[in-house]
Amino acid sequence: MNKFIPAVLVSGLISAGAFAAPVSYQIDPTHTSVIASWNHFGFSNPTAAINGAEGTIVFDNDAPEDSKIDVSVKIDTIDSFVKKLNEEFVGADWFNAAKFPSATFTSTDVEMTGDKTMEVTGDLTIKGVTKSVTMDVTLNGSGVHPMTQKEAIGFDAMTTIKRSDFGIDMYVPNVSDEVTLHITTEAQAR
Repeated sequence: MNKFIPAVLVSGLISAGAFAAPVSYQIDPTHTSVIASWNHFGFSNPTAAINGAEGTIVFDNDAPEDSKIDVSVKIDTIDSFVKKLNEEFVGADWFNAAKFPSATFTSTDVEMTGDKTMEVTGDLTIKGVTKSVTMDVTLNGSGVHPMTQKEAIGFDAMTTIKRSDFGIDMYVPNVSDEVTLHITTEAQAR
């Protein structure tokens, strides 16, 4: 009987460890968006939405600092709510979507700052230029999605970048160099 109890305990620990493994989630493009905002000549703060997100989030609930994010968005989905501006944005003077159709983000470091908050640092590539960017991220929720019955997870993130760092400097400084990015994403287990 003495040998049986330790064997059961070890077996239980191994099984518990298996359930605590990181989960790979597929980003849901219909519930993910990037909203960019900037200042226009000191008078207004326009926004544009970039959709068409694809990628994965590998989240480890027991060790969130080991989590990974790999995502891309399609530049030609940009919507500033002004048709002429949308056409300009995808052109060569701005994002040059014909040559650089996607912007990507790949995490390199995750640091927990609270129970559901973290700083996620990674490589952001826009227009062929890669820069390290840190995002303030909030875990909105995780659990079984009520519609699909799959494990799901959702985050909001925010960061500010300088567009000139990525070779997009038209009208700087009258149209602000700093662009704030607000990201919301929902992902479901594969």
